[in-house]
Amino acid sequence: MEKHSQYIIKRVLEYGMLQDWNIVKQYYGLGRIVEIAKGFRELEPRALAYLSAISQTPKEQFRCYTYQRSNPQHWNF
Repeated sequence: MEKHSQYIIKRVLEYGMLQDWNIVKQYYGLGRIVEIAKGFRELEPRALAYLSAISQTPKEQFRCYTYQRSNPQHWNF
């Protein structure tokens, strides 16, 4: 759990259920989850919004928010 904390937290935020979130939050704590998530390059917008709202942390402090805005996607025709 300690060695792969970034992987576990990212997967639970993106694909986990509420029970998974509660287990991870109990094990790592909200503060540590937020600090780890601030370093993610990519995170689903829904997961970012949830984590930002629950921790009362502005989205601008997360690396994935600023990284995604600086690299726009190509248009799909």
